[in-house]
Amino acid sequence: MDKKLLQILVCPVTKGPLIYKKEAQELISCSARLAYPIRDGIPVMLEDEARKLAAEEEV
Repeated sequence: MDKKLLQILVCPVTKGPLIYKKEAQELISCSARLAYPIRDGIPVMLEDEARKLAAEEEV
């Protein structure tokens, strides 16, 4: 994931910052408790495609 792209991307729900989880290929929004998938190197920044983080899941 390109570092410049990570600086530009924000959560579409909260407009907050995202955390890149390389092993899961996801961008995490802590404030929205959502994980946006990265497919073929392209972040899918759609709320409908995001996975809701479980309460016990560490961010």
